[in-house]
Amino acid sequence: MILTIARKELKALFSSPLAWVVLTFVQIMVAYGFIKRIDDYLQIQSRLATLPNPPGITETVASPVYATLAIIFLFAIPLLAMRLIAEERRNQTLVLLMSAPVSMTEIALGKFAGLLAFLCLLIGLATLMPLSLLMGGRLDFGLLASMVLGVVLLAACFSAVSLFASSLTAHPFVASMIAFGLLLGMLLTGETAADGMRARGWTVPAELAQVLSPLKNFESFTKGMLDSYNLICMLLMVIVFLVLTIRRLDAARLNG
Repeated sequence: MILTIARKELKALFSSPLAWVVLTFVQIMVAYGFIKRIDDYLQIQSRLATLPNPPGITETVASPVYATLAIIFLFAIPLLAMRLIAEERRNQTLVLLMSAPVSMTEIALGKFAGLLAFLCLLIGLATLMPLSLLMGGRLDFGLLASMVLGVVLLAACFSAVSLFASSLTAHPFVASMIAFGLLLGMLLTGETAADGMRARGWTVPAELAQVLSPLKNFESFTKGMLDSYNLICMLLMVIVFLVLTIRRLDAARLNG
């Protein structure tokens, strides 16, 4: 049933003009940044060759692709996720879905999986650009795989938070604003709290505060470091907000 709901949501996304606008915008922005980075790299390539341990083409050209995706997703995912539950609540179709022989867990996971599948498609299309560098050079596939994994986990974090926001209201636009506010608030709080605690020498509380900052956890992946702590932090955020969404749907079903 989860796959059925996921396919339905994925089909609905491809039927939405907003999804096509986001897909087009992402590809244009990533392509522009990618071409500019190639031009910059070609201009400084001779100077890089004189360095004892120069950065490769993966670090200088491919890495910014995923940094760009991370920033775009912060704004795009709340817009893509806003209709997942809020629109069904507004159209009174959520009641019909809840009355079907399907659990709230399956509903939440199905909608989450459908959105994440669409985002993985965006990431896959963007990854074709760094892979094109193989025609004229060599790539660090370990670093590339780390960045792809990192941006997928980041997309999962943003999607889980945005799905929860969509479960709070019957108005899609309000849901997108709640999601963006939650994401921005967590990012700022996580960064500020973690930096302040580290300055005071409170290492353990600082590491715990970092759970609230998925972009901070994403940074280690862009350096090719598969840190288990960063991985657990991002997975924990996904699990927490999916559980909150399921609880919210359960409460809505009980209240009629």
